[in-house]
Amino acid sequence: MLAWVRTTRPPVPLREAFVKRSTVIVLIVVIAIAGLFFYMTTARASTTCQVCVTYGGRSNCATAVGSDEKDAREGAQTTACGPIATGMDASIACGRVEPTSVQCHTR
Repeated sequence: MLAWVRTTRPPVPLREAFVKRSTVIVLIVVIAIAGLFFYMTTARASTTCQVCVTYGGRSNCATAVGSDEKDAREGAQTTACGPIATGMDASIACGRVEPTSVQCHTR
């Protein structure tokens, strides 16, 4: 005859109940690096442009920031062309099209 033995789970040690210190340190470092990356990419961005492009019978608008108007316009046009141009050739051609509207302002 088999007898059922009832076992109890041993209590979890206090240090395992909390997140390990190394995990907390890694999370802090990752968040710090992400914050530094965000700061470095937006600190010099002083101009914002919204560009609308029509290519291949489709239109799209996008907004981008840059250190000057030229960079912001190029970034916004590239972003606007992304969904309406398929393939590398079409993306390059869309990037060379004159935008239907451009609105830029400096912060």
